[in-house]
Amino acid sequence: MANPIIVLNYDPNWPKLFQSFRKRIADALGDMAAAIEHVGSTAVPDLAAKPIIDVDVLLACETMLPSAIERLAGLGYIHRGNLGIPEREAFYAPAGDPPHHLYVCPPGSAEFRRHVAFRDYLRAHPRDAKTYSDLKIALAERFRNDRLAYNEAKTQFVMELTSRALAARKDPNRLGERAGIGAARGKWVI
Repeated sequence: MANPIIVLNYDPNWPKLFQSFRKRIADALGDMAAAIEHVGSTAVPDLAAKPIIDVDVLLACETMLPSAIERLAGLGYIHRGNLGIPEREAFYAPAGDPPHHLYVCPPGSAEFRRHVAFRDYLRAHPRDAKTYSDLKIALAERFRNDRLAYNEAKTQFVMELTSRALAARKDPNRLGERAGIGAARGKWVI
């Protein structure tokens, strides 16, 4: 059965939905989670997106992964492994939950840094966010039933923006108040 690509205009309820996932995950993981971030297109105001919330958890310690997997399983999350992407463990959402992706990353994860940098860059650069939004809408129409082609068609643009985002993290004046992923009094900013 076809699973068409659906890209919708920004929904102001997406951050609220993230907060409900965040609370549940934070309650289960406690101090194991150094950060729980809303990433992906649904985390950027006014950006069109597939209506799937992306949640990244940064662990406080790499050795906590087995315990985190166990605690998340207690919530109904199913561990899927890294799916070929180092420093990021993927999970199926619990049955009956609104659509979302959950990723758990070790401290220092390049994938976590990339996700947060990309999100923050788009939040700070509305023109680039609009261009990306328009591109996603056009590609979803063109490749409605071909996820691989959809993803490949936007890859170059995403890579370019990601490069800019990571460069901006090195220059605090270029991105704004969240210029660097880092510690605040020894804890990651959530």
